[in-house]
Amino acid sequence: MKKCIVISDSFKGTLSSLEICGIAQQSIPRFFPGCEVVTVPVADGGEGTVDCFVEAIHAEPVTVQVTGPYGEDIQATYCRSGHRAVVEMASAAGLPMVGDRRNAEKTTTYGVGQIIRHAVEQGCTEILLGLGGSCTNDGGCGCAAALGTKFCREDGTCFVPVGENLDQIAHIDVSETRKLLEQVQVTVMCDVDNPLYGPRGAAYVFAPQKGADEAMVARLDGQLRSLDETLQRELGLSLSQVPGAGAAGGMGAGCMAFLKAELKSGIEAVLDMVEFDRHLEGADLVITGEGRIDSQSVHGKVISGIARRTNPRKIPLVAIVGGIADGAEEAYDLGVTALFGTDRQAVAFEQFAHKTKENYRKTLEDILRLIRAVESKQQ
Repeated sequence: MKKCIVISDSFKGTLSSLEICGIAQQSIPRFFPGCEVVTVPVADGGEGTVDCFVEAIHAEPVTVQVTGPYGEDIQATYCRSGHRAVVEMASAAGLPMVGDRRNAEKTTTYGVGQIIRHAVEQGCTEILLGLGGSCTNDGGCGCAAALGTKFCREDGTCFVPVGENLDQIAHIDVSETRKLLEQVQVTVMCDVDNPLYGPRGAAYVFAPQKGADEAMVARLDGQLRSLDETLQRELGLSLSQVPGAGAAGGMGAGCMAFLKAELKSGIEAVLDMVEFDRHLEGADLVITGEGRIDSQSVHGKVISGIARRTNPRKIPLVAIVGGIADGAEEAYDLGVTALFGTDRQAVAFEQFAHKTKENYRKTLEDILRLIRAVESKQQ
């Protein structure tokens, strides 16, 4: 084996993508001393995305003071590489930031817009925005307000809408935002296909984890319906049923409406930005993975995105995962060569979670031993 690429998502809560790359850099040369090892840490838009780009393309981290979910001053970090910037929504409106104070009717995405504004004012013309892990349900109105969009009530007073008062928006003026982003392309990393409202919409699917009880979920859904009506009336846009409109509390719809953003699969956006196709040239093997593979992973997640790139080139793709669930076999149809789980004992996850790093290394090295044995036999 002359060239091996390792490009794996994290095992959430137990093993980061950066740690996986470190294990590969140590283990592969032990079995294949002359092998070129290319490691590409990835994330699909949630927490850790900026760190991955800092490592993968040597982007420069930039720390700014912005508004947090409840209007408090916080420090948030994005990264930039030339004219491109990568922003995590979670850095200014992330669920871990609110702790026990989860209330999707009150939280705002204003700080996300402030981060984007800072990047634009520093000369960035391409913004890659990850939507994972939000604590908000404001339809992206806070973000738009920070970028200059004016939301006004019937009496003409302007305000920054949050999840509980989207129905108070009577007029929307996006002229300042359009001017600010005139030469800027905003791409949103989005891996869900939920509509803006309804049984599969932002409120019913995601708001319960953001502190909403049944009654609040119904109220939030109604507010998003009202926002959709306002967008149709004020901007002539009907976005509610666009796949991904309901991502991150309606942020998907807001980004399309206010920022003229393109929604794109998170892993596809990442692979393009790290120039993965170029790395594939001359590769003998690609190793990927994530914490758990099931039927959902096969549609739109990291493993499936990588398989779509390796399969046409006939490059073997091995997935090392924490757990293999029903439906995972669909990955073979996409071009995954083999699946390996790191669960080395038939015990509950809680009993081996602390050994994930060690188990990953042992699983990887078992695969390398097998490949080396086969190659030795062929020589």
